[in-house]
Amino acid sequence: MRIAVPRKPIRPPRERVNTNTKIRAKEVRLIGPDGQQVGILPTHQALETAGEYGLDLVEISPNADPPVCKIMDYGKYKYELTQKKKEAKKKQVTFQVKEIKLRPKTGEHDLNVKIGHIKKFLGRKDKVKVSVIFRGREIMLSDRGKELLEQITEETAELSTVEQTPKLEGRTMVMVLGPK
Repeated sequence: MRIAVPRKPIRPPRERVNTNTKIRAKEVRLIGPDGQQVGILPTHQALETAGEYGLDLVEISPNADPPVCKIMDYGKYKYELTQKKKEAKKKQVTFQVKEIKLRPKTGEHDLNVKIGHIKKFLGRKDKVKVSVIFRGREIMLSDRGKELLEQITEETAELSTVEQTPKLEGRTMVMVLGPK
């Protein structure tokens, strides 16, 4: 008999930046706090130079030969990176795919309620997947399913564009609407 052992969640690798004494290279290409190249120096001498300015020695390009290091305030650098990430996240456009399920014998009032939901989703810039599900002998009513989807397309025409036309997949007829 096996005993289930809980696993540790897999975390993405952190972006490690070597600073000050964690820099392992013998020589580094040093860039001053003003952005000017100082030249290639031994690491201990580069650390002393950074100490004179009261700043940190940060490894910017560890894969270069020799590694490129810059004299800067590391705390301020990390803060600016997080601000850039937040700004990029704000500008990102996100949307969800919402699904509305119907049956071929869905009543008129229920259909109007579902169309109201579709309009609300499209107003929030989400995509909507409309599915008509056929059970048993209802598969013979595939024409009715197509009519339902066409009616939905007509009633939401001012808010949406048809991204995927109605198509039968097994016992389900699917159509995808996207916001205009």
